[in-house]
Amino acid sequence: MQATDPAAARNCCAPIDTFEKIGFSIPPGACDAHAHIFGPYAKYPLALERSYTPVENDAQRFLWHLDRLGLARGVLVTASACGTDNRSVLDALAHYPDRLRGVAVCGQDTGAATLASWREAGIRGLRFNLYALRGKAVYKNGVGLPALETLAPAMRELGMHAQIWVHAPDLLDLAPRLEKLNLPLVMDHMGRMNAALGAANPGFRKLCAMLADGLAWAKISGADRNSNEKPGYEDIDAFALSLLEANPDHIVWGSDWPHINYFDQGDVPDDGALLNTLLRWIPDERARKKVLVENPANLYGFRVN
Repeated sequence: MQATDPAAARNCCAPIDTFEKIGFSIPPGACDAHAHIFGPYAKYPLALERSYTPVENDAQRFLWHLDRLGLARGVLVTASACGTDNRSVLDALAHYPDRLRGVAVCGQDTGAATLASWREAGIRGLRFNLYALRGKAVYKNGVGLPALETLAPAMRELGMHAQIWVHAPDLLDLAPRLEKLNLPLVMDHMGRMNAALGAANPGFRKLCAMLADGLAWAKISGADRNSNEKPGYEDIDAFALSLLEANPDHIVWGSDWPHINYFDQGDVPDDGALLNTLLRWIPDERARKKVLVENPANLYGFRVN
């Protein structure tokens, strides 16, 4: 069941429309590998049960976000507020097949034929929410590990990856089951752990080891969510640099636009500032092209010109 009653969850702030000037030349074909769209709600209502109520930002607004930053491509991830309703993402892929790819969310009863049709439409992975703190799920509507284990054979057959939203310290317990799936594993937001835990955290080191072994990819996204040093996010540097050192061929960058789950307008991050973190993390222009263009092309199946 779907609804758009704003009383169902806290109302998020809108993304900010101005941004810090980008401090480097954006290479052709650059990709924002993690973003969400919402609405239009008259056509694609939110899930009745949800943890937050985002401002409506549809596919056209996402293209505006890409264009203002000078990015050619984007990856849309079905957000938890949408439940397992992937229609808005699929509609966006149908309208912009050259610029967009998607990551869907679905239950374990989803058939192989449906997954195959999504794959043809531009869905390249399925997202699984293993993100918990002190044993409690942080967001509603997450599809968990049992569903991933059920869907894994069909995903392997179709060449789809599993996008994993997980608290890196939990990887020590979860990794044996994840690695057994024989699927590419794409880890959200650098392991979504507070920077105060440190890059020497055993779970984060396990994430780095999974990259080094070629078992996983990582999105160097979510600096704003993991940092305690805003607006520069300098305390995230060690995490991003560790992941890049582990396997520079398995790293992509994402903005996480439109930055849901912020409830104070002053906290909403600046997309330009987020993109400019790459100046510190990847000062070499050739290496930045790998992360912004070549790696996402390989992972999501974009055409390389």
